[in-house]
Amino acid sequence: MGEWTIGAVIDAIADAVPDREMTVCGSRRSTFAQGADRSRRLANFLAARGLGAHRERDELQRWECGQDRVALVMHNDLYPDMVIGALKARTVPFNVNYYYSPGEVADLLAYLQPRAIIYHRSLGAKFADVLQAEVLISIDDGEGAELSGSVSLEDALVQGDSDAAPTGSPDDVLMVCTGGTTGRPKGVMWRQGDIYVSSMNGADHDAVEEIHTKVANAGPPWFAVSPMMHAAGMWTAFSGLLSGQTVVLHDTKPKFDARTVLETAQREKIGLMTMVGDAYAAPIVDELDRRSYDLSSMYAIGTGGAATNPKHQRALLEHIPQITVINGFGSSETGNMGFGHTQRQTPTADTFQLRAGALVLAEDYSRFLEPGSAEVGWVARNGRIPLGYFEDSVATDKTFPEVAGERVVVSGDRASLEADGTLRLYGRDSLVVNTGGEKVFVEEIEDVLRAHPAVVDALAVGRPSERWGQELVAVVAVRDAIDADSLREHCATRLARFKLPKDVVFVEEIRRLGNGKADYRWAKHVAVGSVGGVRA
Repeated sequence: MGEWTIGAVIDAIADAVPDREMTVCGSRRSTFAQGADRSRRLANFLAARGLGAHRERDELQRWECGQDRVALVMHNDLYPDMVIGALKARTVPFNVNYYYSPGEVADLLAYLQPRAIIYHRSLGAKFADVLQAEVLISIDDGEGAELSGSVSLEDALVQGDSDAAPTGSPDDVLMVCTGGTTGRPKGVMWRQGDIYVSSMNGADHDAVEEIHTKVANAGPPWFAVSPMMHAAGMWTAFSGLLSGQTVVLHDTKPKFDARTVLETAQREKIGLMTMVGDAYAAPIVDELDRRSYDLSSMYAIGTGGAATNPKHQRALLEHIPQITVINGFGSSETGNMGFGHTQRQTPTADTFQLRAGALVLAEDYSRFLEPGSAEVGWVARNGRIPLGYFEDSVATDKTFPEVAGERVVVSGDRASLEADGTLRLYGRDSLVVNTGGEKVFVEEIEDVLRAHPAVVDALAVGRPSERWGQELVAVVAVRDAIDADSLREHCATRLARFKLPKDVVFVEEIRRLGNGKADYRWAKHVAVGSVGGVRA
């Protein structure tokens, strides 16, 4: 069985179905032939400037990178093409969160030291003082000016009409930067041969004919609504592209608008749509309540990266009864780990079916847990996993240890295995609140609060307490008037008494990050600084 590079797979698909649309974003529609050519030209441009691989993988430690890095400060338009082109050049593309402050982006770039930066001009002004690299490539997206010293993508592609790029290797790295919600972002280094199989719907193909056969017939397009600079969005888009599907990319430049999303899904006759948690699901449900859309082609909605309230899942199933709601679970370090299926006639899935390699590791890292064990351990994975964290040997050894003679990745999420082998996820260990000697996973409280019909959104955090060490505080946005006692009574029907929030702080809106994930730093600031919260 032979490993493949992502660029070689795209080229094979372009040979088989050159005129099939590869991506649609806003008014731009690109075929696989155009995508293959655009990525080839970008690779040649980068290679001609000396960027590429300077040390091979067998010469390096797991946390070392012998390739030049390319930062992508981009909205969704052309994002896949830039990733593929950078990989073809044997450089390492990495995502930059454009919701970061300039200072945060400066810190990330200082850490990863890119030799090239590709940016959308609409983001250029915000980061003008920090986007500094040997090669700057600007993409005209209708706003903003080109930064000094940049070359336009159009000119770069013209200059790249040559054969300067070397042949890539499955050992070449694709880097995914973590969200930084619990500390400084880290660069997770994946061999592209591994990430293609583990998270992008790929396989080790014996011959190119296997790819040609796989992509000969395509179903309805996939719609990646979330930003590509978020791992969940990239997994979705590349899983579709590398299977020969047309992938519609949501235009992330304007503010998220549910009506635009649903109009796009209707116009493009979308089959699978993916999004990130309540930040997307809630406004989509509200829009479906207001207007009707022809979504008869849709067979599934996938959601991941953040929790999606069961009441929103049920609402989606009522509005689009033929679909399956797929709850995905994974991280930058593990890739896609598991999924849960919910249909209109079935209960909402509350556990995850595990993908190949997914495991639960005992709390002391001594062994893997068996189905039905009462222990709560760590979510882990073996097999196709990342190499490690860029230039961080200590964190690499901690997160990617050897257990029972095999290297694993330990995600930081706590979970147990049900008797049927499915995974019950409790939440991030870094978000556990130790109150009065009891450990409480905040996600469990949030799920119960969000299930109340008066609650729009909710987060739970810990706050210093003389009596409890930490006390649980709920930060809640509501649509209808409700008091703290009523919310506590609601929680008491599902939760043990020690898990009930000691304080409820009401806010107009729960702040979430641009990728839909909860902004726990903000929530903790609100909880600690609140004097207007209602003491329960």
